[in-house]
Amino acid sequence: MQKYQFSKKTDNKKSNLRVKINESKFDAAGVGEFKEELDNVWDDTVVSVTIDFKAVEFIDSSGIGALLSVQKRLKNGFEPVTLLDARTSVLSVIELLRLHRIFSIKNS
Repeated sequence: MQKYQFSKKTDNKKSNLRVKINESKFDAAGVGEFKEELDNVWDDTVVSVTIDFKAVEFIDSSGIGALLSVQKRLKNGFEPVTLLDARTSVLSVIELLRLHRIFSIKNS
């Protein structure tokens, strides 16, 4: 199974990107691969990003940095990055850094 699964839906020249993380850790060891794969699927049509965190139990500063870089890629006026089904351990880090004000956090 791939570490990261990317899928993109395009409608009327606007794309919604969905990323599923299949690893228990979103940290320095895997962020380089995540960014590389993201670069391969990213284009100017992307207006929203949803990242499925169901499998992730741990996130470090590199993982947080990767999330912030995804948010930065979205142009002003578009939706915030949505973090889907994040576990308590991941949410506690995001809330400690007050990033719940930047990202949209949802459960499926």
